[in-house]
Parts: sequence; C-alpha cells; structure tokens
Amino acid sequence: MRLILPTAIAAVLSLAGSAFAADVALRPEGERTSDAAIHADHGAYAGVQQRIHALNEGGRPVRDYHLSKAQCWLDVSFHEYTRNDRSDFTQAALDESVKLVVAMEAKAEPLPMDTPLVNDAARLRPDLWERFGALKQNTGFRCAQQLVACGEVELVHAGNEYNQQQWRHAKPYVQIAEENLAQATAAAEACLTPPVAPVAPVAPVRVERIVLNASALFRFDRSAEADLLPQGRAELDALAAKLGDAYASVESIALVGHTDRLGSEAYNDRLSQARADTVKAYLQGKGIAAEITAIGRGEAVPVKDCPGGDVATRALTECLQPNRRVEVTITGTPREHAAD
Repeated sequence: MRLILPTAIAAVLSLAGSAFAADVALRPEGERTSDAAIHADHGAYAGVQQRIHALNEGGRPVRDYHLSKAQCWLDVSFHEYTRNDRSDFTQAALDESVKLVVAMEAKAEPLPMDTPLVNDAARLRPDLWERFGALKQNTGFRCAQQLVACGEVELVHAGNEYNQQQWRHAKPYVQIAEENLAQATAAAEACLTPPVAPVAPVAPVRVERIVLNASALFRFDRSAEADLLPQGRAELDALAAKLGDAYASVESIALVGHTDRLGSEAYNDRLSQARADTVKAYLQGKGIAAEITAIGRGEAVPVKDCPGGDVATRALTECLQPNRRVEVTITGTPREHAAD
C-alpha cells in the first residue's frame, strides 16, 4: 500500500468528507420535532453503519483500532441522539466516525491515533488516558485495539456529560472506560508470547458473551434470590452447567446488570447492581470458583430505543424489554481446545 503523508490524509478527508457530508449532517436542533426529520437522521446513521460494515466485509477486522473507533463514535453519537442531547456532541461524534470511515475507504496511511475531545469535552481521569496511551505502545496492543479505541471514546463521552450535567451523569461512562481498560490490559498481556520455545501448545482463551433476559430471571421490579422465577433458576443452572461442561478452565466471569429507563436513574442503578450481585451469588452457590465481578449500569447503556414518555404502559414496557438484562462475559479455555 502506498504511504500517504499526514498532510495528504487531511486532503483526502477534506475531499471525501465534503462529498459525504450531506448524507451525515443531522437535522438542526430545532428541526428534530417531526417524524420525517427523525427518520432522516436515523437514515444518516444507518448509512454510516453500512459503510463500516462494508469496510469489515472488505477485509478490515472488527478488532481493528480505527474500525472500532469509527463504530464507537457512531454508537455514542446515536446513544446521545436518542437521549435527546441538544448539544453539538451528537454531530461532532458522528463527524469523527465519518472522518475515519472516509480515510479507511481511501486506504489512507498512517491513520490518526489520537482521540479528540469533541464539543470541548472535559478531560476526565488523566490516569485512564495515560494507561490507554501506554497500551498503544504495548506489544500486545494488537489484541486490545477494540477495547482501547472504545474506552477512549467513552472517556470523551463522559467528559461531555460532565460539562452538561456534572459527575453523576459522567460516572457510568467512566465506569465503562475502566472496564474496557481492565479487559484491554488483560488482553494485551494474554497476547504476549514468552521469549522461550514453547514445550506444548497453548490452549486458546475464548471470550464468550451471553445475555440473560432480566424479565425472565426475576419477578417484576425485584432482585433477590428469592425473587428468581423458575425459568430464571433454570437458565442460571444451565449457565453453571455450561461453565463446567464446556470449559476446561474459566479465568473470569463479568456480570453487568442493565435496566430500562422507567423509574429514577438512582433506583435503576441500585436495581441493576442488586440483580448482578444476585446472579453472582447464585453461581458461586453452584460451586463456580472463578473470579466473578458484578457491576450495575442502570439505564445508561440501552440496546433499544422506544418512543413514549416515562409512563409504564404495557406497550412501552414490552418495547423496552431488551434493555432489562444481565450481560455475562466468560473468559476461559474451551474444553475442546484444552491441552492434553
């Protein structure tokens, strides 16, 4: 691939970006009041998502730092758009995604490794920024690219929330960045091979993610073990059995509880944490000895946006159901790949 100097990259981004700008410009704040305007904005997001997918189909892996960052900029922009953020952040984050997409489509090299503080976002947690920067210089960075890219974007996301509504609204995104850093550090360390000749094949470590439906696990608005539904107990029993049957060893299990947006934010934080804690205690009671962490994210990271206010109608409650969940991340060695 021909090397393009940084100044040439800027020219590529300027030309390609201007050609694509009409497709990604969100409607001005005052015009986001009609179904047509919102539909047009959703179409702009979908267009960028399709271009990211095309880059992946063209050979750029999902774990790639720049493809991951383009995806994460797009995700945080859409997240804030659905939360009715009226600041310039939604457009600025979308612009960063588009810049990277255009550069990758043009096969520009080298691509930028910095993460701008868009919309004058506060630079929170310098220690996290420093550690993410150190990981980029780490030999194992190739195994941690996605986690580093998205962790940096979440720190910008947190800085923007801090400017608008202070620490309470920034904290969930700082916690996501912390979790990404911990996982990225572990991935980078696992990626390093010892400087001596191996005497036996190294069993591959697999990261598996499972989503448990909180509505199937617990009675409505409940979180204790006594509140587990029969189906919920069956799902947790099956998970415990899977950990023993499918894995030769389990290094760690991360549990993240989520709620929908109904109810107060503080209440949802407590409910999601309590549900994650209950699942942790249940698995430990089944003899799972691996390290288990439990975190509650409340309503901060929805997977589905639904129209309507905060009145818990049946239709709205059913629409928001995918957001009520407990995400399980298993890191371990599958039994079929274990060394003999």
